[in-house]
Amino acid sequence: MNNRDFKEFSPEKIYHIYNRGNNKEKIFFEEQDYRAFLFRLGLCLGFNEKELNKEKLMAMPYSRIRITETKKSNFKLYAFCLMPNHFHLLIEQVQDTSISSLISKLCTSYAKYINKKYKRVGHVFQDKFKAVLIENNSQLMWTSSYIHMNTVKDKITKHPSEYNWSSYNDYVSNRNLPIISKELLIATFEGVENLAEQTLNFDVKDGL
Repeated sequence: MNNRDFKEFSPEKIYHIYNRGNNKEKIFFEEQDYRAFLFRLGLCLGFNEKELNKEKLMAMPYSRIRITETKKSNFKLYAFCLMPNHFHLLIEQVQDTSISSLISKLCTSYAKYINKKYKRVGHVFQDKFKAVLIENNSQLMWTSSYIHMNTVKDKITKHPSEYNWSSYNDYVSNRNLPIISKELLIATFEGVENLAEQTLNFDVKDGL
């Protein structure tokens, strides 16, 4: 793979962003935690609470979260997968606002949530997040397949559609989370059917 800690973010570039829990510990303990992360991610992407609360998978109706307002035009999220002790995002920086600022706000807010909820102190995430620049279509297809097949790779599920906390079902089913921009991957794979087929044929042993 390419440089796994690529931090010179630029507009109109796509990056694979990932990070895991401190000491490889869990960062998601129950369903509400996954929703809390997605809700914060949505806010960081510029969506408002009303838009996010329409979706059961990311609804936090009694939330008092305050995250600096971001324009929807700043970023595009193409894929995600939230695993018990780490997360993956496939995201494009569209404007000059750096992905670093988005991830910093997201992880800081979520860490405060976890520490308060579970009465713990200290770091939630291990060191700084990792970033890989996507340089061509084949790498884009490989990375999205890797992200969507993560639960199969780690033997959490036998099929990616069995897992709620990834964007796979936004591509292959009627689920339509507002935070996902689907057009690019569908066009790159030349259709939803081909996306599904190539994702399922991905060699899960060929990891990072």
